[in-house]
Amino acid sequence: MAVPASRSVAREHSGTSDIVGTVVFVGCAVWALVSSAGREGRPEGVLLAVLAVAAGYTCGRISGSLAPVATAGTLAVAAYVLAVAARHDVPGETAESAAPPGDTGAVAALLVLAVGAACCAAAAAGTVRRRNALLVSAGVAALSGPVLGSVAGMAAAVGVLLCSLAAARMRHRLLGLAGFAGATCLMVGVSWAVAVQALPEGLAASLEGQLTAHRVLLWEDAVDLVRANPLLGAGPDRFGELSPTALESLNSDGKPHSALFQLAAEQGVAGVLLLGAAFGWLLYALWRSPRATPVVLTAGAALTALAAVATVGNALSFTPVTAGAGLLAGLATARSPDGAIPEGEPVV
Repeated sequence: MAVPASRSVAREHSGTSDIVGTVVFVGCAVWALVSSAGREGRPEGVLLAVLAVAAGYTCGRISGSLAPVATAGTLAVAAYVLAVAARHDVPGETAESAAPPGDTGAVAALLVLAVGAACCAAAAAGTVRRRNALLVSAGVAALSGPVLGSVAGMAAAVGVLLCSLAAARMRHRLLGLAGFAGATCLMVGVSWAVAVQALPEGLAASLEGQLTAHRVLLWEDAVDLVRANPLLGAGPDRFGELSPTALESLNSDGKPHSALFQLAAEQGVAGVLLLGAAFGWLLYALWRSPRATPVVLTAGAALTALAAVATVGNALSFTPVTAGAGLLAGLATARSPDGAIPEGEPVV
């Protein structure tokens, strides 16, 4: 029996995205070792993050092809439970704290993953009743952000929910994924402009008030480290030893509260480019995914919101977050249980 052309193309593109992803993540692991060679760098954290994403993605691809709705629902519940657990471990809750607690970034990221997974399950649900029930649960989880101590997490999660509702009416995914890429680039560009003091004074002061002066000073230290060693950076996990702001803080966790600035300071420009390549690969894999467009765009919205949270926080320093992101991406790129391409769903 001949294989339909559309299905054959989907398989070909899926194989290409897997190869690209393998190259990118091997590059991330190798560069972490290179940037720490001959110095006191500690690449274990980067290697663990790469392993967590890869393992999560693999599990998502397997379980998503067998029971996508059940797996996405389980991920949503697990992420929300972890968000509640992380909330109780936050070592401080006041805005006047000298160093914002890193766990708040984990709460926001886990809320985003919980809402994103619930919305993906809703998009793939077979009945209207199940879909509505999952969307309502996603809404409740999103609105509980302030109770868990993360207003930013609520804002990001509500954004994911709204994108999921809009995705239900879209048939072509390329425009939506391009929008997610543009939004991420804008977030990165604004953050870097804040760190190098390239914004107008009024706008810079407003953003600094939202980010806190302490975080901006950490970012400025990271920029100084990049300028001192743009190629290799200072070495993995060395920011806390070299940042004057971190050394002067009594309860500092030794991180710049941004995945972007941490990689830039510790692994140089190449580390940032590899991080961008990893996110670009995720969007490419979603573009070529055989799953329905609402599922793809919902996962893309969740991963974009997670990227935004990681740009201004330590979200990617927590293994459950990186593993959950990989699992969600794997679910959204897995084949349907029956192996069929959804009717009317182009893969290009």
